[in-house]
Amino acid sequence: MRQMIALRTMMRSSIQIAGALLVGLVLLLSATGDGLAQGGSKKLSGYLVDKACSARVAKSDDPQTAASKHTRKCALMENCKASCYGLYSDGKFYELDEKGCELAKAALEKSAKESGAVFEVEGKVDGSKIAVSSLSESK
Repeated sequence: MRQMIALRTMMRSSIQIAGALLVGLVLLLSATGDGLAQGGSKKLSGYLVDKACSARVAKSDDPQTAASKHTRKCALMENCKASCYGLYSDGKFYELDEKGCELAKAALEKSAKESGAVFEVEGKVDGSKIAVSSLSESK
């Protein structure tokens, strides 16, 4: 009888410790890797696409490849410039804030590549939006 009580006590303690470790692990993961993707400063690399064309690019079989083929000429058309820009990075579209849109427009105007130019964007990511602190064409 005493052995059963001792065994139950040990099992309860083990379950409590495992639960505490699980909670700690969840908190650690949310504060590191995913925390950067949700509000921390992050550096992304990819292709600039205007928002007017982003839906068409997203519907393609391979959005990242479609984004790489999006032309500078298209991105700088008046209606495309007015729609603002986003960055396709690893198949995901990140919408740039107002500062990022101005930097993207200037970088596209300066770029010598008609398509396929890779850009580096640094800023605070919040879901699918990024508050841009810097934007430049990769060398």
